[in-house]
Amino acid sequence: MSLVSVRTLLGAAAILAASFSSHATLIVNGDFEENFVASNKWSVFNSADVAGWQGSNVEIWNALNGVVAASGNNFIELNSHGSNAGAWSIFQTFATEVGRQYELSFYYRARNNNNEAFEVSFAGLSQQLTDHTKAGWTLFTSIFTATDSSSTLSFTSLNSGTQGNLIDNVNVTAVPEPATLAAFGAGLLALVGGRRLRRNKAKAS
Repeated sequence: MSLVSVRTLLGAAAILAASFSSHATLIVNGDFEENFVASNKWSVFNSADVAGWQGSNVEIWNALNGVVAASGNNFIELNSHGSNAGAWSIFQTFATEVGRQYELSFYYRARNNNNEAFEVSFAGLSQQLTDHTKAGWTLFTSIFTATDSSSTLSFTSLNSGTQGNLIDNVNVTAVPEPATLAAFGAGLLALVGGRRLRRNKAKAS
C-alpha cells in the first residue's frame, strides 16, 4: 500500500472518529467536575447544586485518601453523608429514542472494604454490583435499548453506614446504527477507489 493510500485511510478513520464523537454522552456532569473541591478534600452538596443530578445529597471527592479519579479530578462517594446512615440514591433523566441502543459506562470502586455494594438502574433494568475492591477502579459497561423518549439512570447504595461506593466518569452514548457503519464503509471504498483512479489516469497521461 502506498503512502498516499495510508494517508487516505488515516484521514477516513479520523472522519469516522469525528462522526462517532458527535454521539456525545447524554449524561450531564458525568465526571462530577462542575463543583469545585480542593485537592485531597471532600465536600457535600445539595443535589440541586450539582449539575445534571437529582436525589440525595452528593459527596464529591478530589484525590482524597490517595484515590485518584478515573476521569478528571473529582468523583463521588455514593453513601457518605454526615451522620445519616440511610440508603442514598442519585439519578439523572435524559432524552432517548425508542428502539435505539445505547451504551452505559462508568467506573466504580470500594472505599473501605470489598463487601460494599450498590445498585445501578437504567431504562427499567437494574443490577447489583458487589465485585469492586479498594485496589482500583472497575469499568462497568452495558448496552440497553430505550423503551421511551426519556430514560433514567440511578445509583443507589445497598449498605447501611456512612462509608461506601465511589463512582466516576458516567457516560451514556448512542450506539452507531448499522446503516451508519455501512454508509461509512461504502464512502471509504469510494474514496480510496477514486484516488487510485486519479493516480492511474495521471500515469497514463
